[in-house]
Amino acid sequence: MSAKPQQKKKPETPTHIGRVRATLLAWYDANARDLPWRRTRDPYAIWVSETMLQQTRVDTVIPYYTRFLEHFPDLASLARADLESVYTLWTGLGYYSRARNLHSAAQSVVADWGGALPDRAESLRELKGIGRYTAGALASIAFDREEPIVDGNVIRVLARLVGIREDVGESKVIGRFWSLASELVAGPRPGDLNQALMELGATVCTPRNPACEGCPLESPCVARAQGDPASLPIKKKRTPVRRVEATAAWIERRGRVLGVQRPEGGLLGGLWELPGGDLQPGETPEAGLRRCLAETLGLEVTGLETAGTVEHLFSHRRLRLHVFRVAESAGRVNRKGFEAHRWLAPSGLADLPHGGPTRKALALLGQASPRPHRARLRQTSSAQSE
Repeated sequence: MSAKPQQKKKPETPTHIGRVRATLLAWYDANARDLPWRRTRDPYAIWVSETMLQQTRVDTVIPYYTRFLEHFPDLASLARADLESVYTLWTGLGYYSRARNLHSAAQSVVADWGGALPDRAESLRELKGIGRYTAGALASIAFDREEPIVDGNVIRVLARLVGIREDVGESKVIGRFWSLASELVAGPRPGDLNQALMELGATVCTPRNPACEGCPLESPCVARAQGDPASLPIKKKRTPVRRVEATAAWIERRGRVLGVQRPEGGLLGGLWELPGGDLQPGETPEAGLRRCLAETLGLEVTGLETAGTVEHLFSHRRLRLHVFRVAESAGRVNRKGFEAHRWLAPSGLADLPHGGPTRKALALLGQASPRPHRARLRQTSSAQSE
């Protein structure tokens, strides 16, 4: 009889899980970065930080987090705010659906939970924009619940620690990471344990050139023992970046400039921009702009003067935006596909919440405001307190 082929042994939870927990917590106590959201136990402030930190670097988030809490210091003030003022404070941070969901969820908490965030992960996940990761982070950090978290940093640490050599894009593999994280978080200080995993991934167990010699988990790390930690985690599937060509126009009448607001939902939902639209295959920028303005606003334009092009990279979309100045526009605005429009003072669009492509287009036109307008933010703050 032929011998049965040996099955490849799957990696298991670290044998001395208690030792791993203790090592991580001791390392975190000695090495954790002093970040503003780690100086509070306020669930609302922690929620704001976790929302902002999704797909965004810590050093980028800090000034936005500080400014946001200055203007909306508690959940009730955020719930009372109008969405445009929330967008204004978010301008430049990107992924604007996060701001929209945060605002909507705050209103739900006031309406359904008496103004206090629920303290259990399953209840938190009922709120708009709160998925499994954010619910676990809030429940563990703010409420000391033994709830796991799995993000890119945690996946990298655990894949290397136990030697997971499977595609982390597959749902069954992600499920194994959640199981591992659940075992690790069970015990004292679950919030700190979760933050220790994220901190280790962000500062030591980095994607390239991990600092294994200074890692507290160097000894039990399977990938370190096998000599190739930088090869993990394995990501086989990558969504190709799609190239998009679009146009935008500076249309001025009697000293006022036309701005349009994108519909809620979708890419850059609810934000303001210069009118225009995507080009069709084989279409020139000039012809495409004329078509878009006629279809979406009912305007006929002449005397197009190119101001140049700007590029902006989204997660899986690279946008090339052709920017024009329009000498003449005829017709009354008949809006289709936009939420609203306004004729603004030349500097007015920069003061409204807008995305990265519009900010770059305004800079090209000499009209950009790199940060939310301070005067406007002060007005927003005082209006909320009345």
